[in-house]
Amino acid sequence: MTDHKRILALDYGAKTVGTAVTDELGLTAVSLETIFREHEKRLRRTCARIEHIVLEKNITLILVGLPLNMDGSEGERAEKARSFAELLRRRTGLPVEMVDERLTTEEADLLIRETGNHLKDRKKHIDSMAAAIILEDYLHSSDKAQSYNA
Repeated sequence: MTDHKRILALDYGAKTVGTAVTDELGLTAVSLETIFREHEKRLRRTCARIEHIVLEKNITLILVGLPLNMDGSEGERAEKARSFAELLRRRTGLPVEMVDERLTTEEADLLIRETGNHLKDRKKHIDSMAAAIILEDYLHSSDKAQSYNA
């Protein structure tokens, strides 16, 4: 068991949640999985899976991507992401931070295309890759991340 603090990043979407975690040293992001659901409002199984990941990976902080508009304003998707973050905060008891996720899905799509994956595979992995990009951005640009792992 490691004493390093691990971070879970989530790319919350209407029917999917991409997941990524820091490695055991807390230095890099590792794409995990995409959690699928049939209906946007049915979150019980999604939350149960996230709680399992939190316990399995010894998570101490959760990041939720905040889908801001290009001008920095918040729309309906951002409001839903904030509600999801609050639900996770209540269910896990962990701190949950919102992180700007603008263009992460597009960046993930580009990375996956560059590796030559087929459309079917791309759809399966794009959200977990976007979560890894959210986490990498947090690790590389945030003073909070530096002090968090100190």
